[in-house]
Amino acid sequence: MLSKLVINLIVLLLIIDDISHASWEEWWTYDGISGPGFWGLINPQWNMCNKGRRQSPINVEPDKLLFDPYLRPLHIDKHKVISGTLLNSGQSLVFRVDKDSKQHVNISGGPLAYRYQFEEIYIHYGTENNQGSEHQIHGYAFPGEIQLYGFNKELYHNMSEAQHKAQGIVGISLMVQIGETLTNELRMITSTFNKVIHKGSSTQIRHLSLKSLLPNTEQYMTYEGSTTHPGCWESVVWIVLNKPIYITKQELYALRRLMQGSEQTPKAPLGNNARPLQPLHHRTIRTNIDFNKNQQQNCPSMYREMYYRANKWTPELMSIGRGQYDSVFNSYKNQN
Repeated sequence: MLSKLVINLIVLLLIIDDISHASWEEWWTYDGISGPGFWGLINPQWNMCNKGRRQSPINVEPDKLLFDPYLRPLHIDKHKVISGTLLNSGQSLVFRVDKDSKQHVNISGGPLAYRYQFEEIYIHYGTENNQGSEHQIHGYAFPGEIQLYGFNKELYHNMSEAQHKAQGIVGISLMVQIGETLTNELRMITSTFNKVIHKGSSTQIRHLSLKSLLPNTEQYMTYEGSTTHPGCWESVVWIVLNKPIYITKQELYALRRLMQGSEQTPKAPLGNNARPLQPLHHRTIRTNIDFNKNQQQNCPSMYREMYYRANKWTPELMSIGRGQYDSVFNSYKNQN
């Protein structure tokens, strides 16, 4: 055990020496000596990755949800489209809005006290169907998760400034489930996967409607957390939508062909790029889902006599279609 620790320390020193001549953004990964457990040890600016107490992602436990009747519907500009670049960074698949874009998509409402300007998308997914999403629901991981990030445009000038500040960032989590059909907006992204197979490769995506990418639901869960990539800044208001979006098996197969390295040294597949779950540390997870509505009770706080169970997403449920089972939580029952 001691010898293994010594070896790890030696490797860490070598990494520090190596990255002293390179960007911090280049070295980190999702496994091994440069994985999540070491993010905060090498770069002092990322110490929140190891010391923070409001970290993300988390496991959303149904019996920890607090119903908040004052949460408003989330609003995203409906008639605006954006253009940007989809990049294989070697750690994730990232879409960033063009810097010179005059068309900005605003995010407001929900739990947000300010208006936020959409900036980027991170795509997380697994190499197997039973893993991939960073957030989990009652211990269940979806095959993928698409995260939309925006910065507080009323208080800060850009993402770089906002990520260090309170209420600086909004993160919207879309769970990705396997289905038969894609939305047109998701197809605009998935159709470019063959152009970003290797690290550093990128392609343009034009006229993307952020609003159309989202599932058709006003239900969500929200909590205070962090970015799930370095430096794990605790400035994110997370909104986890209570309905997945769908990707076909063929599109997921194309996504799993992406690699961490260059064409000359492809390394490992890009998938399994999910940070491990982080402790909740007594944070409150609020929701606008009134599970007790059918009981005709008017209670502005969590119904303590209720508990909820998560949808297990069995093949049988998928065959039923997108009816009553098309949500993160599809049922509830009384606690005896």
